[in-house]
Amino acid sequence: MLKYITAGEAVKVIKSHDRVLLSSVAVTPHHLIDAMVERGRNREFENIRIHHIHTEGPAPYAEKEFEGILQLESFFVGPNVRRQTQEGYADYIPVFLSETQKLIRQGYLKINVAMVMVSPPDKHGFVSLGTSVDTTLAAVQEADVVIAQVNKYVPRAWGDAMVHTSEIDYFVEHDAPLITHQNPQVTETERAIGRHVAELVEDGACLQMGIGGIPNAVLAELGNHKNLGVHSEMFSDMLLPLVEKGVVNGIKKQIDRGKIVASFLMGSQELYDFIDDNPMVAMMDVRHTNSIRVIAKNKKVVAINSALSIDLTGQVCADSIGTRFYSGVGGQIDFIRGAALSEGGKPIIAMPSVTSKGVSKITPTLMQGAGVVTTRASMHWFVTEYGKVNLYGKPLQERARLLISVAHPDHRESLEKAAFERFGSHFYFVP
Repeated sequence: MLKYITAGEAVKVIKSHDRVLLSSVAVTPHHLIDAMVERGRNREFENIRIHHIHTEGPAPYAEKEFEGILQLESFFVGPNVRRQTQEGYADYIPVFLSETQKLIRQGYLKINVAMVMVSPPDKHGFVSLGTSVDTTLAAVQEADVVIAQVNKYVPRAWGDAMVHTSEIDYFVEHDAPLITHQNPQVTETERAIGRHVAELVEDGACLQMGIGGIPNAVLAELGNHKNLGVHSEMFSDMLLPLVEKGVVNGIKKQIDRGKIVASFLMGSQELYDFIDDNPMVAMMDVRHTNSIRVIAKNKKVVAINSALSIDLTGQVCADSIGTRFYSGVGGQIDFIRGAALSEGGKPIIAMPSVTSKGVSKITPTLMQGAGVVTTRASMHWFVTEYGKVNLYGKPLQERARLLISVAHPDHRESLEKAAFERFGSHFYFVP
């Protein structure tokens, strides 16, 4: 017999000094969060540490008023907790996305309470984690207590998303449409980047991409490709037309053949409807989607990631602006290394050559305090709106020349001067 109670009753299991994990992105369990925050506002507990990857919607538990009561220690710094993290009221755990589940499964982070959102139980006693399996599944399996917000709007996703009701302690009914994300307007710069990246994608390739203007621009250029597969931590609405045309069918994949594999999603209602009861989509644990060994089993893996800046030796910063944390390590290295080990694979870092204020994102050195996410030894393809260059196996001076060749024209002269000061007059000698 399933135990249905109110959110207020359910969160009474949270005790001082507990660790609480929240399910992610579109299935952030706000009804349960609100009940937990209310207890915090009444000072019914203290020093509750909260973990999650990225959540959508408000994150009141990260605000200053809950200092000493609710402490966020996230695996990724999303827009809804960026200010609080930069101000020190929330904190960040640097970790590869593939290893977020390892922190939980191997006891580095003992999760006392998992608060998740699920679909209604089916006739066999299974619920689905829907759009976010990611680290959520590990928490469901390892937490002392699991509280599930049952929501009829959660799609019934397949793969690792299916969880038997016996693994859940308390059920709270609360229906609310999932948070959606509309595709941003693709800019001319992003279109140019998309064309360059698409030229690197061969028929039969296996794609990894995120969400945003550049991934959307790439997908928009792939309409004439054939037999593409997807093994990604996430995908967006722009994949759907390629599935409908038969461009994405997964028949050339070496593992999960014919399946679109992802770990979490964020998009429109159409995207959520697409994965509902769709055996073509496998929503999987990050220890599968982001495992370097698993990624490398597929041939021609094209991993498309972005960054904040790159220096003239190929060091990539993707998580901070100087000392201010802006996002996180995420799955970039998982896929950069996985694609590098894939037969015929192509790891790609793609980004505009300048910021919205015209500042070059290709810099002589990284900003003081900036974190190196992708090391210079891990770099292969780099793409801007001005072209694509392959840094792999290239010496430092040639790397600098290649990077300058795809920098914004307004900044090439200053970058050449910086390279000359760094490498000496030999920099201008091209063998």
